[in-house]
Amino acid sequence: MNVLLVLNITPELEEELVDYLLSREEVGGFTSYPVHGHGEQGRLSIAEQVRGRRKRVQFEILLPEEYVDALIAGLAEEVGKGIHYWQIPVACSGHL
Repeated sequence: MNVLLVLNITPELEEELVDYLLSREEVGGFTSYPVHGHGEQGRLSIAEQVRGRRKRVQFEILLPEEYVDALIAGLAEEVGKGIHYWQIPVACSGHL
């Protein structure tokens, strides 16, 4: 089964994560875009608390479920901390 692996990172990790994902054979491609994180006020800087949000970058990777654990394990070693992730089962995908 394919899953959508979503990675939500600090902007400082963006280039390292792009390099990491491009180096992995099991990753056929991915999408990234800027997002804002809300909540966890205690972990926000003063400026982020005033704005009520934190800048983040989100990546979406469609891949077979059996590759997820190895990909995530490599994230901590090769990219760093501050990565929030989740995976979503994908019922169907394709190209038209």
